[in-house]
Amino acid sequence: MAVVGPLSVIFNLLLSLLVCHLHFTILIQAAGEGRWEDKYPFIREASTFSSFSDFGNYKNSYDYIIVGGGTAGCPLAATLSTKFRVLLVERGGVPFTNANVSFMQNFHIALADTSSTSASQFFVSTDGVFNSRARILGGGTCINAGFYTRAGPSYIEKAGWDSKLVNESYPWVEKQIVQRPNLAPWQEAVRESLLEIGISPFNGFTYDHIYGTKVGGTIFDHYGRRHSAAELLASANPNKLDVLVHATVQKIDFDTSGKKPRAVGVIFKDENGKVHKAFLSTRKGSEIIVSSGAIGSPHILMLSGIGPKAELEKLNITVVLDNKFVGQGMSDNPLNTIFVPTNRPVEQSLIQTVGITKKGVYIEASSGFGQSGDSISCHHGVASAEIGQLSTIPPKQRTVEAIEAYRRRKKNIPHEAFRGGFILEKIALPLSRGNISLVTTNPDDNPSITFNYFSHPRDLKRCVDGIRIVEKIAKSKHFTNFTQCNKETLDRLLNMSVQANVNLIPKHTHNTESLEQFCKDTVITIWHYHGGCQVGKVIAPDHKVLGVHRLRVIDGSTFKESPGTNPQATVMMMGRYMGVKILRERLGKAAGL
Repeated sequence: MAVVGPLSVIFNLLLSLLVCHLHFTILIQAAGEGRWEDKYPFIREASTFSSFSDFGNYKNSYDYIIVGGGTAGCPLAATLSTKFRVLLVERGGVPFTNANVSFMQNFHIALADTSSTSASQFFVSTDGVFNSRARILGGGTCINAGFYTRAGPSYIEKAGWDSKLVNESYPWVEKQIVQRPNLAPWQEAVRESLLEIGISPFNGFTYDHIYGTKVGGTIFDHYGRRHSAAELLASANPNKLDVLVHATVQKIDFDTSGKKPRAVGVIFKDENGKVHKAFLSTRKGSEIIVSSGAIGSPHILMLSGIGPKAELEKLNITVVLDNKFVGQGMSDNPLNTIFVPTNRPVEQSLIQTVGITKKGVYIEASSGFGQSGDSISCHHGVASAEIGQLSTIPPKQRTVEAIEAYRRRKKNIPHEAFRGGFILEKIALPLSRGNISLVTTNPDDNPSITFNYFSHPRDLKRCVDGIRIVEKIAKSKHFTNFTQCNKETLDRLLNMSVQANVNLIPKHTHNTESLEQFCKDTVITIWHYHGGCQVGKVIAPDHKVLGVHRLRVIDGSTFKESPGTNPQATVMMMGRYMGVKILRERLGKAAGL
């Protein structure tokens, strides 16, 4: 059978080849609980915001202004609003009626949409790796693969978190949006293969992070409908919370007349380009909290004048606080995948089974995202299969005309060539570090992002160990139900992986003897980037920004390591955890939380 060069899961499924036309509007209404506006009456367009009353006095001042309605920002806002007036500003729109976001079948389409209204903002790191940033209420939980698993006890201890409160905060999330998956056949085969090759014991279905093989939770329900962090806003006090969508923060405003700069408000643009300012209350304890993600938070701090002085002055940004560590210490968990073609269609599945090895790598899997006839001719924009998995067009020759010609030729490829699934290996705790730096002063523009994949030799060794595990899985008896995979077939798959344009890194084909080179050539992302506002360098242990008053950062930018196998559970937990902690610090036992 014809074999097509593989995609990486992230970019793969995103670059993958599924249905182009959406038929889910009725399903969304049937699976939902009525109109979203009735359930979330506090969500509105940014253009409806007014800072002043008719008499020129401040009408809208808030006890907390949260910048970024993502994975951490939504549970944080819901929690703080139980006692105080909160404004949550989000640059994207709402996820509730977006079929690309709401259904697992459309996972790759949202990622491949590079329009200005997409839920995902495409970027290419300076390493040459394709990536995406969330741009929607609910953040990364709206565009990810849905896998839910907690961080291990050692991670919690190292972070200095209160384990009792942590163990109260995870269930708060889980009761609202998480459930046990229906295990797909591909996931069952991976589970049995992991056990066959010694990744044991089998820990069953669990949220816990333990060595061995397990099935984790998911934010997709049994209808394949996604339940994102945005739904955690249902726990908010609707009378104390305002959520503005399509509100793009330009900068945080500071009063610099005292010994330390003091955050006083947030300046943002609405969907029509009009500028607004939201004011922070003068009450003691009021704060601005930045929760814009590992890329967005250091980016906003720098645009607001907090960062390396030389870099800020280069773009004529007024320096509020010189801190050379803002945007530094960035890391991304490198991912490498093998595409395994099958002899029949495979049920679609995203991450459900995981192997937590003692070699510093995690093994996961996905399947069935390339079987639709429409997918062969589907054009997904610049992040598409036309210039991704199947393209042989050199980067500098990827004109609109060349891509269109390739798309037409692709129609002649047999549908069977796209059947199969992916086995993924991800480095657990990468030691390689990069940084973020400003390119422009426009908040809509991506900063320059570097991860320096495999710059540390230990990361490269772990990748090689992971690929060897994937090879064993592909040859295990449990995959014979799908395909025969001998050494010759595996070598062919590895070579086709190297040839596939899953990134912009120069390729070294026919080099399966060097798994180190294979790792470097085929590295992609799984969106688990973190760092940029780390504890002890940019923020204190209580997440307050060092050197300024009334400003915190609460999200994955504060992590030195990505928690568990997949971080979304811990980021949502942290939003709830920090919200409760802030309330208890401010109100004491009266917080009632």
